Amino acid sequence: MAGALSEAVTWGAIVLSCLGTLGMLHAHRRGWRPDVRLVFGVGVIAVLVVANLTPVGSSDTASYAAYGRIAALGGDPYVTTPAHLGGAYAHLVSESWRNTPSVYGPVATWWQAGAAFVGGERPWLTIWALMLVNAAAFVATGSLLIRTAEDPVRAGLLWIANPLLIGVLVAGGHLDTLVACLAVCAVHLARRSTRWHHDVAVGGLVGLACGVKISAALLCVGLAWPLLRSGRWRSAVRQTGTAALVLAVLYGVHGAQALAPLTAASQLVSKPSLWVVFDHVGTTLLGPRAAAAAVSVLWPVLMLSLAGVLRRRVPQDTPAVVAVPFALAFAWVLTAPWSMPWYTGLACALAALTRLDRFTPYLTVTTAVLALSHNSGGHGWTW
Repeated sequence: MAGALSEAVTWGAIVLSCLGTLGMLHAHRRGWRPDVRLVFGVGVIAVLVVANLTPVGSSDTASYAAYGRIAALGGDPYVTTPAHLGGAYAHLVSESWRNTPSVYGPVATWWQAGAAFVGGERPWLTIWALMLVNAAAFVATGSLLIRTAEDPVRAGLLWIANPLLIGVLVAGGHLDTLVACLAVCAVHLARRSTRWHHDVAVGGLVGLACGVKISAALLCVGLAWPLLRSGRWRSAVRQTGTAALVLAVLYGVHGAQALAPLTAASQLVSKPSLWVVFDHVGTTLLGPRAAAAAVSVLWPVLMLSLAGVLRRRVPQDTPAVVAVPFALAFAWVLTAPWSMPWYTGLACALAALTRLDRFTPYLTVTTAVLALSHNSGGHGWTW
């Protein structure tokens, strides 16, 4: 009974947050212009409150803490699983992931290890440290968006004061906040890029983002493509080369085994993805290996095709350095076999930089649908 009640309350919170976000954005399009300082202040207060509560929405922060504890003890989280770690940390990890090594990048591992160093044998303190750093990244991203976006108020409503995004990214404590923060910094520099050292800085930021989650490679492609289209191939080579070099150095510290978990994770399929049906039918007709291979080939093709469609629907005056990464990020969320609500963080951050009002309602509803589909019922952990 208690589980059903908490699940219903969480569903209600997601729906109300979605409606509230849509309502604020609609009011803004119709002329509502609140003081941007008030928007930012209210958002910061909400973020601080949520960051000091039990994580809600998923058990990922428990996995982060366990991987951090493994690393802090001198182990390798890309080989050692939370189940092998045992103890209080492993107890908090969801059974679905207890026997899974880390699929996150070296930057994420170091961040998790730092939190675990602070927490020691107390997993609750490690998780709290992770939540606070994540909240700080969310606030920093909001501040940068307000300072650099074409419409500061809209940027504030779409990010720092967005109750749905606060619930997904901050309450869930997800690494995608760090990816979004680095992405906003990279795009901001890329829009001002006039010298070679700007390209190197952009590439470095992209490499760090990929070092958090490899999915940030979409940002690398999204920034390089407009440069190639405009004939600025030297800038594209500098940015891409620097990102690749940074990523190689980061993964070189841990060795090739750090890439092994990514192969297994790339074959996962989640609801409500359309690939669930394809995977089921394909497994029945062709076998699991052939079905997984077909999905791994087809979904990138579908993603790139949808990204092309989205790019053509972006207003012509939108800078390509924002439009192309946004189209790729949103298309990835819509077409990837494994898609979670916090994955929309990158697309939301990019949409906040410029006027993409045509897409923000769809982006908000997509986030809400994914959040409802992966609702953990608000269950916390026993500390």
